[in-house]
Amino acid sequence: MLHHLLENVRSQSPLVHCITNYVTVNDCANILLACGASPIMADDPEEAADITAICNALVVNIGTLNQHTIPSMSLAGKKANELGHPVVLDPVGAGASPLRTNTAHALLDSVRFSVIRGNISEIKALALGNTAAKGVDADAADAVDAGNLDTVVAFAREFARKSGAVIAITGAIDIIADAGRVCLIRNGHSMMSKITGTGCMLSALTAAYVAANPENVFHATVAAVCAMGLCGERAHARLSGFDGNATYRSYIIDEIFRLSGSILEAGANYEIR
Repeated sequence: MLHHLLENVRSQSPLVHCITNYVTVNDCANILLACGASPIMADDPEEAADITAICNALVVNIGTLNQHTIPSMSLAGKKANELGHPVVLDPVGAGASPLRTNTAHALLDSVRFSVIRGNISEIKALALGNTAAKGVDADAADAVDAGNLDTVVAFAREFARKSGAVIAITGAIDIIADAGRVCLIRNGHSMMSKITGTGCMLSALTAAYVAANPENVFHATVAAVCAMGLCGERAHARLSGFDGNATYRSYIIDEIFRLSGSILEAGANYEIR
């Protein structure tokens, strides 16, 4: 199944509108091009809805919020909902400040999201209103491991039921949940946490997969998360003793570019419960 989901992205080349943060905007654009999609970035309130109208999907990333972009996120989200286009929320740093947390909650109240993707601390901030967030990173106190995995799975399913979105909690073990299913993904490499923007890139990648497979949001999200993790593994295997995290970032984008359906099927490490 995963190879069909990937091939649909390549064949359809969806146009993805990203209202994202200025730290990672270039990486998000490049990973969309690498997977076969096309990016466009427009965060001025005067054009955000108009640009959304010509796109196949929208990503809302709150990583560098300001009073200029917050209205754009709402306008674009409402336009995407009006047109039936998928919307992905990346609540970067939710829980780290009242502005981030309140903006994320306001967006949840006004926009229907197809997918909400974040680390465990960010997702807890949205669902529970409390978190141990450490800046924009998950705190160690929230780490998902074998001891609390079942509890986190139940939490993800319940938040999916309440929000109506597919919930993607990414970390050492990735958890993808809708109201009735959950997928556990064990692809990736620990060095991915040493790169700014792997999560932002994944949210953009997810939007491309969902745009190309709108009838199957759950499995499209699974495919995107598997693809990112697998390409993180393959990129790490290419590193030499002279390479560091900047090279690693480029290699991840290269591996997304080179990824085929057969490679994805062979390398994806996931289970659906």
